[in-house]
Amino acid sequence: MDYFSIQKQGAPGLTRKSRAISSREHRHTDHSIATEILAEADLWSLLDSLVGPPFLLVLDQVQDPHNLGACLRTADGAGVHAVIAPRDRSVGLTHVVRTVACGAAEKVPFVQVTNLVRTLEELKARGIWTVGTAGEATRSLYETDLTGPLALVMGAEGTGLRRLTRERCDFLVAFPMAGTVPSLNVSVAAGICLYEAVRQRLFAKP
Repeated sequence: MDYFSIQKQGAPGLTRKSRAISSREHRHTDHSIATEILAEADLWSLLDSLVGPPFLLVLDQVQDPHNLGACLRTADGAGVHAVIAPRDRSVGLTHVVRTVACGAAEKVPFVQVTNLVRTLEELKARGIWTVGTAGEATRSLYETDLTGPLALVMGAEGTGLRRLTRERCDFLVAFPMAGTVPSLNVSVAAGICLYEAVRQRLFAKP
């Protein structure tokens, strides 16, 4: 059985009924779309239901809807079990996000938490490695083992990871930038990191 088959079997998520009970339902002004955002309690239920190692994407105060939509689309392609973001100063599942995500917003569980630092601490207590990205990090993404229980932590546009978020990461990693720009768009960076984890998992020795 290949990696993606395991991911699909190991990440059943929540049923439509349980989401309706435990999640807040948001409607846009035209009332044409009902969007569900999962709560922190739903995240723990989802993690408890997994068969394989958790594979999570954490976005620290990403505010641009196009970036969130692109991250969700990439997360879906990579087999991520859930995308986590703080409730404050972060974009939610808006109409633009859903459009850019091309259906991924309806497939990938999106969890908003009140306290991201506390959530990261709980993830670590559950044995999940938290790997953050930072341009000045001395550790290379490509030299870091991403095959186990993993939460990739990406920072906001321009500002990167907040100090407390950085301090809760087990490792900070970077990837080479050969040009003149100092950083990449967060959705592009997320794609690089997620698919490096996928590559490692595909070719990991049994």
